[in-house]
Amino acid sequence: MLRTVTSHLSLDVRDAAEMYLAIAVADGSWDRTDVLTVRHEDGPLDVAEIKMPHGGRMHRVHSPAGRVVVDYSATVTGRAGLPPVEDADLVEYLRPSRYADSDRLYAFARDQFRDLAGAALVDAVVAWVGQHLTYLSGSSLPTDGASDTLLKRRGVCRDFAHLVVAMLRAHDVPARVASVYAPGLRPMDFHAVAEAFVDGGWRVVDATRLAPRDAFVRIATGRDTTDTAFLSSYGGRVQLRSMTVTAAVDGERPADDGAAVVTLR
Repeated sequence: MLRTVTSHLSLDVRDAAEMYLAIAVADGSWDRTDVLTVRHEDGPLDVAEIKMPHGGRMHRVHSPAGRVVVDYSATVTGRAGLPPVEDADLVEYLRPSRYADSDRLYAFARDQFRDLAGAALVDAVVAWVGQHLTYLSGSSLPTDGASDTLLKRRGVCRDFAHLVVAMLRAHDVPARVASVYAPGLRPMDFHAVAEAFVDGGWRVVDATRLAPRDAFVRIATGRDTTDTAFLSSYGGRVQLRSMTVTAAVDGERPADDGAAVVTLR
């Protein structure tokens, strides 16, 4: 499978800032060629790569005030290996986190899915979230967690993923969030999905059903979007002016009825 992805960010840096970008394709056993450039209005900026968990590649850029343009492109050939199973992850991804506040949803999740376990539980949680939430751009706040989403019954991909992850953790199923490039996604953007540890491995699930999972390309992985945000900045003010993301598969996109077991590779 040949996948091609790009992202373009235009930023206004109001005061000198340290920026962290999570837009590069994660390391894996696939063949990958990629290029990342960051240009200030006065010239190119230095970029330092930081290795993150699960193959993530974060890039640190110190920028003075001014206009900054970020361009990234990658071609990925083949499939990555199966995600490794680490004992520390199986503990870390059971715990409540900032946006996947499973402790606040414990009673609801236990009551709603009381007789289910394993793959049947994962399927039921994903189906419930997909049926009871409305996907609506701009309907959630950056500070909303899973419990807020449950009350509002609407959100975007990150809100769907947080609610799935939180309800699975409430049932003692390790679950985490991954940011991905998603060929076939409409509208095209960075996409957030969930991974659940079931039957001895990590399985990718997506309650939005907006794109075929088998074509996803991993970017970053973590507890929630605290760990997977495409842009973070510190020490100054940064405003996102515009963003364009593309993701495509060479040939016909794989079909996805939502029922198959799929691994993010």
